[in-house]
Amino acid sequence: MIDRITVDKILDAANIVDVVSDFVTLKRAGSNLKGLCPFHDDRTPSFMVSPARNYCKCFACGEGGSPVGFIMKHEQLSYPDALRYLAKKYGIKIEEKELTQEEIQSRGDRESMFILNEWARDWFKKQLWETPDGKAIGLAYFRNRGFRDDILEKFQVGYCPNSKKVSLSADALKEGYQERYLVNNQNEMEPRLSIGTGLSLKREDGSLRDRFFGRVMWPIFTASGRVAGFGGRVLDAATKGVAIKYQNSPESIVYSKRKELFGLFQARQAIRKADLCYLVEGYTDVMAMHQQGIENVVSSSGTALTAEQIHLIHRITSNITVIFDGDDAGIHASERGIDMLLAEGMNVKLLLLPDGDDPDSFAQKHSATEYQQYLQDNQVDFITYKATHAIGAKKGEPDAEERLIHNVAESIAVIPDEIKRTVYIRHAAQQLQMPERLIEKAVNTQRDKLNTDRQKELERVQRQAQQQLHPTSTEQERQPQETKVSPQRGFVVASETPIVQMIIRYGEKIMCTVEDNDGQEVPLSVAEYISLSLKDDDIELQTPVYKQMLEEAVEHIKTPNFCAEQYFNNHPDEQIRELALKLGTDPVELSKLHGEEEDEERLDEVVPNLIASYKLGIVQKELQSIIEQMKQPEIKQDKEQYRELLKAFSEKTKLSNELAKMCGDRVVLK
Repeated sequence: MIDRITVDKILDAANIVDVVSDFVTLKRAGSNLKGLCPFHDDRTPSFMVSPARNYCKCFACGEGGSPVGFIMKHEQLSYPDALRYLAKKYGIKIEEKELTQEEIQSRGDRESMFILNEWARDWFKKQLWETPDGKAIGLAYFRNRGFRDDILEKFQVGYCPNSKKVSLSADALKEGYQERYLVNNQNEMEPRLSIGTGLSLKREDGSLRDRFFGRVMWPIFTASGRVAGFGGRVLDAATKGVAIKYQNSPESIVYSKRKELFGLFQARQAIRKADLCYLVEGYTDVMAMHQQGIENVVSSSGTALTAEQIHLIHRITSNITVIFDGDDAGIHASERGIDMLLAEGMNVKLLLLPDGDDPDSFAQKHSATEYQQYLQDNQVDFITYKATHAIGAKKGEPDAEERLIHNVAESIAVIPDEIKRTVYIRHAAQQLQMPERLIEKAVNTQRDKLNTDRQKELERVQRQAQQQLHPTSTEQERQPQETKVSPQRGFVVASETPIVQMIIRYGEKIMCTVEDNDGQEVPLSVAEYISLSLKDDDIELQTPVYKQMLEEAVEHIKTPNFCAEQYFNNHPDEQIRELALKLGTDPVELSKLHGEEEDEERLDEVVPNLIASYKLGIVQKELQSIIEQMKQPEIKQDKEQYRELLKAFSEKTKLSNELAKMCGDRVVLK
């Protein structure tokens, strides 16, 4: 449990620009900043960050929030763990007792798996540096490849021994970690993503064995530095000739190979500073380039490049140089990746190393200066690359030139920006020494084909959605179930939403003064005024979450430096945080007289009008209910009950007229 004082310190220290900038490259846009949204496939910047209000929001998908809300969504952390993340970032000390196993489990499957992975990383490191086998086998492997100790420490590499006496699985169980997080367990919600780290495999007799035995180990970090999984390379001579030298953690709720980039955590700042990312294939390639002073480099971890990995890079920079091994496999890999990068709006350059070399082996043959100079001198755009190396450029075949033109046209066609496409068409015509109109025609033909394919896919998805459509949408279920009454006999019902918007935006602001019992003038905040006004007529907000927000605002209003917007944007309850973000940015629906957004200077006019409008809706609803009751035959026969209803109708009508007079033509409609 984190005490309130420490929570306030964390919230005061957390700056939305600092926090978001760790994951997204932001550019100034007036008084705000903008970048590519990290929560959806965003190709044009739609993610806005407001330093003044200390929150962010994507105007395409709607995601965002305060610093703590952003971290919760981006890192998929609980509210307390997001606070711990920010406390660590800003050097705020949190005094907490060591977690028991029951407390670890209560923090959820994801958090338990992250904790176990971090323990495993330390266990692998200890085996590498402190045991005879680790030094003789694991450490020797890295040193034989020329890696310095500081680089090994930077990437926190380790070793998993092939021994019956030493076992990660056994030590983890002794430490109190649960078997369900060591092995894979079926996830009913998403069968492909298991619950459990997969660090251990279960034998038929029920015992556990280490998945990575006899391998050197690389922890694979998330962009924020948490250990999501591991990669291991087999070393033991007894296992030579195995088909798979490298093995990764299995897909799980914390690790998906297609969504991670090895080295991104270590490279983020360097990529942002250089505004360029180098992409290589393997773990040791990344380490070798770091050792040569080139830190803006990541690896796809041996998997084919995925759209998710490209999005991770694109949030930081639009410029990428792909380095491939100088063999046929490297050339084939380049063919697959170029179009994906171009389609995501990346500025792509490519570099083939000399035949037989990869970034690691090339580093062993050259000094850091020579390495960096080679990268600078040999990067080429994709058209030059294809004209020289691509499969379509093979010489000696009758149709080689034609295939090359179509190959280049296919790549240009996927570029989303029209101006950039035009520039590349002109460049291709010069490089290939072909008329520009032929290149343009080939590109347009390919774009027509792409559009046709996309339309067919869209129609297929729409048909599938129609077949599976449920009468109640998920989005509707997530919204607060606000009480609504259909207009009857000319009555209109005001919405509670504008009232709650005022509480969020101006809850702590002083809007007027009132006299206390001693005749002294006492300032009254917006939240207090709303609460007292509703209580005067024995009315309360009908939507439970709105009612809770009003009560909490009034409860905390006397807290020094209380800010309602900051309080609700950082609320532990996810629904309240999402509402605060949405209602804090949506315009209040006022009448024609007040069609503009409310002004803080008019709080003493706007707030009473909102309350009167809301009360009027409630009273009109009650009047309609009385009328319906009076129509019932049994009520008409009961003279006393009928008389009571007439009296109530008279009182409610009088109140309705008074409220209508207060509202005039300024009733807030829903």
